[in-house]
Amino acid sequence: MSSPDGPVLVLGIGNILLGDEGVGVRAVEMLAASAGHGTPMSHEVRIVDGGTLGLDLLPLVEEARALILVDAVDAGAEPGTVVVLRGPELIARLSGGVSVHQVGVGDLVAVARLRGTLPEPTTLVGVQPARVDVGIELSPPVAAALPKLVDAAMAEIAALAASPRTASAAS
Repeated sequence: MSSPDGPVLVLGIGNILLGDEGVGVRAVEMLAASAGHGTPMSHEVRIVDGGTLGLDLLPLVEEARALILVDAVDAGAEPGTVVVLRGPELIARLSGGVSVHQVGVGDLVAVARLRGTLPEPTTLVGVQPARVDVGIELSPPVAAALPKLVDAAMAEIAALAASPRTASAAS
């Protein structure tokens, strides 16, 4: 069971050595840098560079009252398109392989669901990559979309940090 007293956990997922695949990590770096500068961050929000840790992130997920995943997402859209997936849509899309590195995020969410510890709500804020290959630079469309990705994550953080603790998290 997720913790009703836990933080809103923001997990940046990805491998920064594979171009656009590292966009989730880049986004949480920007979020962490903005913490305390007029942003809705508080002690109730925990921002973590989850990199490629996959199932090793399970203890953090289990301690959270809400989860925001920030990642590269294969949404079948134009590169640089920002998407926000929640609830059943997120679960359905993850089971179908929406994340560029399906094994880590899909398995993390699946195991947390099976254990009954997946926080409610759980949201995936992502961007459609243009390329996933060796290199540390983001592609131009993804680099241009990075501020929009951060803004979308910030909007989710603001909504969740301001909302009362959910009854489902407490049960």
